[in-house]
Amino acid sequence: MARVTLDGNPFETNGELPAVGERAPDFRLVDGDLQDVGLATFAGRKKILNIVPSLETSTCATTARRFNERTAAMDGVVTLVISADLPFAQVRFCTTEGLDGVVPLSMLRSKNFAKDYGVLLTDGPFEGLSARAVVVLDDKDEVVYTQLVSEIADEPDYAAAIAAVS
Repeated sequence: MARVTLDGNPFETNGELPAVGERAPDFRLVDGDLQDVGLATFAGRKKILNIVPSLETSTCATTARRFNERTAAMDGVVTLVISADLPFAQVRFCTTEGLDGVVPLSMLRSKNFAKDYGVLLTDGPFEGLSARAVVVLDDKDEVVYTQLVSEIADEPDYAAAIAAVS
């Protein structure tokens, strides 16, 4: 288990992020067309997994915007914004914000992604959602960078994540 905070109050996750050098766990998430997607959907591309509790919060929305700005034009890189939001809400958010450089994916059908990546919050007001984290994968789905953001209200280290895919 890892510990994160929200406004200084501590909460636990169900585990740890995958270790750098490991093959990333495959996943089953839902896209805006209600189709299941996994790592194979993005085969051969470097991936930034921007894991957030909900795009309905200001910090989560900011991270999606910032990754969109910084990665949309990067060849061979896809940024996945993963949350528990319904796919319809994710698509509406991205459309309203003009975000066409990120791919929103939902844990609608299963929390296994959050469990397998060690980010499922097990207590506190966001219990059942994911902690804020970034996991970067190379084009062979090996973990090359991770960050569990210790304070849920804080933004991740964008520069470090971008450097990991450069």
